[in-house]
Amino acid sequence: MLKIAFHPIYKHPLPVGHRFPMEKYELLPQQLLHEGTCTHANFFQPEKPNDKYIVAVHDPEYYYDLINITLNQRAARKIGFPLSRALVHREILIADGTIKASEFALQHGIAMNIAGGTHHAFTNRGEAFCLLNDQAIAARYLQSKGLAKKILIVDLDVHQGNGTAEIFQNDDSVFTFSMHGKSNYPFKKETSDLDIALENDTDDSTYLNLLKNTLPKLITQQQPDFIYYLCGVDVIKTDKLGKLGLTVEGCKARDRFVLEQCKLNEIPVMCSMGGGYSPDIKTIVNAHANTFRLAQEVYF
Repeated sequence: MLKIAFHPIYKHPLPVGHRFPMEKYELLPQQLLHEGTCTHANFFQPEKPNDKYIVAVHDPEYYYDLINITLNQRAARKIGFPLSRALVHREILIADGTIKASEFALQHGIAMNIAGGTHHAFTNRGEAFCLLNDQAIAARYLQSKGLAKKILIVDLDVHQGNGTAEIFQNDDSVFTFSMHGKSNYPFKKETSDLDIALENDTDDSTYLNLLKNTLPKLITQQQPDFIYYLCGVDVIKTDKLGKLGLTVEGCKARDRFVLEQCKLNEIPVMCSMGGGYSPDIKTIVNAHANTFRLAQEVYF
């Protein structure tokens, strides 16, 4: 059965006019239930994980500044959300959702988180709507439990996974692959193990050909025993914060290829949703829902 992390806290209240479409976290599970892609049995609620799994990735001083709301103003501003205990608790639960989904993926081949993909969270700071790096925390968790040795992170969000790249920059046991917009945020890129920077308005065929020429080779070379897939839908042409030119169908074809590669190679995969900022919320929800529809189609 496909297991999906979700908690009502994922939809966090923001000031009126804030550019982050927080309502997608409420609408997406509603849509999946409404259309019959999922039932309530597919969803599980994350809880608060042991702090030791978070500080295995994040600097303890940074983490305690977060939970005590004592970050300095400049650091808090870079996050892009008004800092509060509720927001920090939300991020902690999202991280646990990814940890537990990773365990479910080991059992069922795939598992997902309605939120997550917080790849702009560095070891000692957060930025761009990311406080704690959920996939990095979960990767370290699996390794600490002896559940995975070599991990591949496939980050196909439109923005480079700069925080993830920094966290694992000196670690050969986690291979970071980021395919992203060349002229998009972050304007100062970190160095992933493999970066593919795309020109503005890259179309479906160019994007998919690059991916199909890259991912199978990576899997063969790296021989991972677990994959994290960050499947942001901000690669779509209508996205307000992206500059690529994919259609919704092109984005779906991307997801299909990644999931089929994981299934073909019998490598468990955990999917975090990442970004999506199209002006019409229906476009965002439909593009994200495609990933869950494909998970059911390819695996179950």
